[in-house]
Amino acid sequence: MKRRDFLKIAAVSCGALAIPGVASARKKRWTNVVLMMADDFAFECLQCNGGTSYETPVLDDLAKKGLRFTNCHSNPVCTPTRVKIMTGKHNYRNYVHFGTLDHRQKTFGHIMQAGGYKTCIAGKWQLTGFDAVKGTRPEDAGFDDYCLYHVDDPADSRYWNPRLIQNGKWLEGMEGKYGPDVFRDFVMDFMADNKDRPFFAYYPMALTHGPHIPTPDTPDREPSPNGKYQRDGKYMKDMVAYTDKIVGQMVDKLEELGIAENTLLLFTGDNGNDKKITSYMGDLAIRGGKGQSIEWGTHVPFIAYWKGTTPVGGVCEDLIDFSDMLPTIADAGRVKIPGDFITDGISFLPQLKGKQGNAKEWLYFHYEKGKGVVTPESRTDKGEPTRWVRDKKWKLYNNGNLFHAMDDPFEKNAISTDTSETKAIRKKFQAILDKYPKVRQLDPELRDLPAEKFYEMKKAKEENEARKKLKNAGKDKSKSKAAKKAEKAAKKAAEKAESI
Repeated sequence: MKRRDFLKIAAVSCGALAIPGVASARKKRWTNVVLMMADDFAFECLQCNGGTSYETPVLDDLAKKGLRFTNCHSNPVCTPTRVKIMTGKHNYRNYVHFGTLDHRQKTFGHIMQAGGYKTCIAGKWQLTGFDAVKGTRPEDAGFDDYCLYHVDDPADSRYWNPRLIQNGKWLEGMEGKYGPDVFRDFVMDFMADNKDRPFFAYYPMALTHGPHIPTPDTPDREPSPNGKYQRDGKYMKDMVAYTDKIVGQMVDKLEELGIAENTLLLFTGDNGNDKKITSYMGDLAIRGGKGQSIEWGTHVPFIAYWKGTTPVGGVCEDLIDFSDMLPTIADAGRVKIPGDFITDGISFLPQLKGKQGNAKEWLYFHYEKGKGVVTPESRTDKGEPTRWVRDKKWKLYNNGNLFHAMDDPFEKNAISTDTSETKAIRKKFQAILDKYPKVRQLDPELRDLPAEKFYEMKKAKEENEARKKLKNAGKDKSKSKAAKKAEKAAKKAAEKAESI
């Protein structure tokens, strides 16, 4: 069965959505926003999207009560996605390093704070950066309160016996605790504490990133499992189920607090599934596409629920990318984005209300591969960035490869013989690619790229090591074959360092 068969679900364009069950509009003082983003959680994880590997009754029910988007796309991996969703910009403007949000960037946290919102974040951070490339701490990213792992120590654990920082202090008494439960409770407490004022809660979840280990609901589990299970697909099912359960608990909390009608809840995933995980849509086997620009690396689930406002059981086929989240969140909260703030996104608030909206005809992506520092010349360790333009059907890369995204989601067969349709698509999409820079063009305030310091340090270190090798090789006056070989290698290293 082809992928397109799963996507041909009875749906109409957003502008023609029927809105049964929508309560008559009553003026609300404000709209809260809760953004939940599961980690390594792809489109095919949900049964309502045609997935058949996992049980997701809560999210499926949320889609029936709210609005399900079928064409939402992230970047293929963690940091590029998180930088994009938080700043509303394509990566060519502000991506500097894996695990880093440049400390001079403004986020949706800052914007909502300025609009009078109380803000919080819980779950995964991984944006503090490194010694050579300064990143951002959560308290400097527009969040009043936070409970996170991977703020200062990459070895922080996210699941059992977690090592977490809450508002600048390490949490104690975590023995036997399950990280996702701690994050969930933190967000729920934040909502309860701020139910009488506007709030924005960003919840980048720990689940379902590896290691794939038992959850509290896994039968016959160890009291506090460690990471030995790593990427066992068996426990991926339990982790998806627990993600689904947490979403249900969040919805129930909104109802309990009496704020479901003035709270917009958004649920999505940050990129495709782990490559070690194989999932199914019927008889179609899908190996996780995380880190790849193929369909299964960027196609993520997206459900919006705003009781009494989102169309009940609506399905929206409009194209959405993560740059659209920031302007939509601000729009929902009636928060004005500063005139000098650049965003590449378009608000889809009208679609959330069952209206036509300003739907995108195509999406553009700039993807810096790998985990290496981006050089001042705007290239990564693996070469020039991958760029592409796509619509619902076609996808053109900056290397000229054109794919039929619907019929060839694994991108095995680039179009080799053009028809009149593909010729027109190539011309249209190439013109779009040509509008964007081939390499990064940073925001003006980021021109003094911190990565330059990294390369200065790298060059000095390599030069120093080369000199040491030359000196050590010279100590052996007999000039043995080994010494001569070492001297030759050292000279080459020195020459290489000079060329950087």
